[in-house]
Parts: sequence; C-alpha cells; structure tokens
Amino acid sequence: MAIVLFIVALLILIVVPNLSHQKKHAQTVHTSAMTTVVQTQLDTYLDATDKKTATLEELEKTGYLTDKQVNMAKKEGIRISGSQVKGT
Repeated sequence: MAIVLFIVALLILIVVPNLSHQKKHAQTVHTSAMTTVVQTQLDTYLDATDKKTATLEELEKTGYLTDKQVNMAKKEGIRISGSQVKGT
C-alpha cells in the first residue's frame, strides 16, 4: 500500500507543474489569437471607412467585434494604438 501511495504522490508531483505550464501556454496562445482577431477587424474597419484609427468601442458599435470579444480584449490588456493592436 505504501508503494502505491508513493507512486501516486510521485505522479502528482510530475503532473501538477506541467498543468500550470500548460495553462500559461494556453493563455499566451489565446491572447495572441485575440490580438490577431482584433487587428484583422481593425484593418477591415479602417479600409472600409478610410479612417486612420479606431477604438474597441467603435469596432463593437459598427459590428466588427462582438461585445464578448471586446470584453475579452480589455481583460487581456489588448489595446489599439493608431492602426496597430498591441497586447500586454
């Protein structure tokens, strides 16, 4: 019984740090994907309107981004600077 508990504890010690790393990696990938989505929609909006810059709120108001996308972008620190989207 002690051997089984030792093996289970050893597996837990191996798995838990890996799960933490995977969560960080998934968050990084998600932020990158959101940045790409916002940049694509910003480019489309700027081409359609001949404007030089826009805000997340303008993109939402005009239907280029959904409310959920805008909230996620704000939560992840994604912002628009001129015609470029920047993540933190």
